[in-house]
Amino acid sequence: MKFKYYAVLLGVLLVAACNDKIEVEGADFDVSTASTTYKAGQPVEFDIKGGNVHMISFYSGETLKDYEAREGRVIDVSKAAITMQFTSSVQLGTQANQLSVWASNNFNGDYSSVAKVKAATWIDITNRFALGTSTTLLASGTKDLSDLVVAGKPLYIGFKYITKPQAANGVARQWFIQSFAINSTLKLDNTFGLTIADQANAGFRIIDDNAANVAKALSTVTSTRVTMQGNTYLHSGLPQFNPDNPIFDPKNPIYDPDSPLFVATAKFVPFVPFDPNSAFNDPASEHWAISKGITIDKVDLGPDLSTSVKGMSNPPITVYKHTYTKAGTYKAVFIASNNSIDGEKKIIKEISLTITP
Repeated sequence: MKFKYYAVLLGVLLVAACNDKIEVEGADFDVSTASTTYKAGQPVEFDIKGGNVHMISFYSGETLKDYEAREGRVIDVSKAAITMQFTSSVQLGTQANQLSVWASNNFNGDYSSVAKVKAATWIDITNRFALGTSTTLLASGTKDLSDLVVAGKPLYIGFKYITKPQAANGVARQWFIQSFAINSTLKLDNTFGLTIADQANAGFRIIDDNAANVAKALSTVTSTRVTMQGNTYLHSGLPQFNPDNPIFDPKNPIYDPDSPLFVATAKFVPFVPFDPNSAFNDPASEHWAISKGITIDKVDLGPDLSTSVKGMSNPPITVYKHTYTKAGTYKAVFIASNNSIDGEKKIIKEISLTITP
């Protein structure tokens, strides 16, 4: 009987616990200012009542800090010009005129082959830019591309790389393209530059018909760099075609887990002799790095962000100061909230301010 009694009591306690939610108290919160007019450069003092709430955030109403744009800010730049710029450097090898720069507004986005790329109309814009001549990155210059824009169509930028047979023309070179950007000449609030695409989001992809064989291009793309380089020139003098190379000895201690010379990443590959008749030893080839379709008529800046005034671990506050640097009319917005695992109570306070010169 005692067991039944305790079981019933435990059940009652569990039900009570499940129904005992952690309630969130409503925030007794308010914000005021001594005046609604201030001079630019003069600190605005916001008096805060109920500054013991869990969290307080602040939108000043300035550009990129506007509560009205908290869901996102998209700027129409269709009537402004666009410019492009990048930096480049080159090293290794001796071949000349391997790299060129192209633009297209009718490429269909099929990256499957060089033939698909060349089916589009591409305009050679190489001579608009300065290209690197050494291992030191060289700025291309900021150049106008407005003449290439077609309303309603994306713009594609391509870097084309030509490899000539290296035995007769010298070893292929390695190019680095960095700091790529396409910008609008429009400035938000006459102050903030508007980037339409940059190196990280331009979406460059390598198109190489030899990607599946030993003559594949050595080009790569990362978020900070496009590397353009031709295929490896295969000839009998390379270490990989020397049968006496220790890597082709299965008894080499680098493959033996019990040896102090063991290399965990070393994998034994049987020797394959050089084939002088292979078409992939020293081919002429062409490959590209092409951007995604870049929409030229708008810039998505994402949401405007608030400034954190107080977090849960911070002590209560009674005053917050902010200085407006430009004349204008602003709506300052404070958001106060109390939070728990069961919910959130939020209060929004707005104050319209006039900032004079």
